[in-house]
Amino acid sequence: MTTVNGVNSNAVNGVAGDEPPRAAVNLSDAAQMENTFITLMTAQIRNQDPTKPMDSSEFLNQFSAMSQVKSMENMASLTRNSLILTDNLQTLTAAGLVGQEVKVGVDRVTLGDSVISGQVNQQNASGQTLVRLTDSAGETHVISLGGQAPGPVSFKLDPQALGLAPGPYMIEAETDAGEYPSIEVSGQVSRVRVSAEGPVLDVVGAGSVPFYRITEFGQPALAGLL
Repeated sequence: MTTVNGVNSNAVNGVAGDEPPRAAVNLSDAAQMENTFITLMTAQIRNQDPTKPMDSSEFLNQFSAMSQVKSMENMASLTRNSLILTDNLQTLTAAGLVGQEVKVGVDRVTLGDSVISGQVNQQNASGQTLVRLTDSAGETHVISLGGQAPGPVSFKLDPQALGLAPGPYMIEAETDAGEYPSIEVSGQVSRVRVSAEGPVLDVVGAGSVPFYRITEFGQPALAGLL
């Protein structure tokens, strides 16, 4: 299977399968519909009872019904093609993030030898903010960030300094005000995989993360430039 930057090229070319997208609106179909209607109308007029001619409004109602059906078909086709286009653009965007650093919302992290940078997003001030890590054995490790003002609160996870073994950990934040703020971590995208739910990024320190959980990405500012 051919991959480009860790992305399945078949999925980029057509997420919905090998079938290429069809045109949303086919003008020849509309012309054919009109020709069919005229043919049917002519046949009805030719074969109607002269003593009980059909009401002209009935022809208009028939044409209106045919037009509505065709409009619904075109709308469904247009919606389908728009979804395919959006999915392809999302996959291409995710592919371009390989090798770049992104910030993602997480509820678990994977510790190794590297230091992980993150932030807690507080809505309210606190006298004490805690970051709690729970390993696969259920053992909890608490990191105190002290009192904090509302807004983002930066922190770093240094496995060696904290004495934490490599592996997956559940992570959550809590304040003494009873708030459970969201947590984001920064990491480099090593690979992008395509799934039925959309692109999934392998982010160093965060593991497999769906594309929609990205909260920030972009080139870092270069030192010395204003």
